[in-house]
Amino acid sequence: MGEWTSQSSTKTTTIAVRVPAQLEQLTMLRALAETISLIADFALDEVTDIRLALDEVATSLILDAVPGTNLDCRFTYDDARMFVHVASIAASESVVGQAGFGWHIVRTLTDSIAAVQEPFDAAVSGYPTVVDFSWVRGAVDDG
Repeated sequence: MGEWTSQSSTKTTTIAVRVPAQLEQLTMLRALAETISLIADFALDEVTDIRLALDEVATSLILDAVPGTNLDCRFTYDDARMFVHVASIAASESVVGQAGFGWHIVRTLTDSIAAVQEPFDAAVSGYPTVVDFSWVRGAVDDG
């Protein structure tokens, strides 16, 4: 994220939320992604794509989360781009099924996506896992 923010010359806004890593939280996360995207003045089709990408990433992380842990979600946007950071503590050593259909959907809907999983951390009883993706205004339509 540091590289992106250092390249941006416009004002950025960041909104973050921490919720229990439970499927019941997906409705709120979808609504938050949609609201933030609308406030950031993205087009309705872009809002839908951002919401779908977040839903796919959050669902994958929640399904593999260590019970009792949280899902951290951060949205950073400016006039041209939305950057989404989602983090959790995974119970298994697998970086968010990167070969699966869900990962393909997210790759198709976003400008970039990256997942990183740290080694097992005994202090949190799991594998700290982060998925970052970005959406560039109009990028999918231009291709």
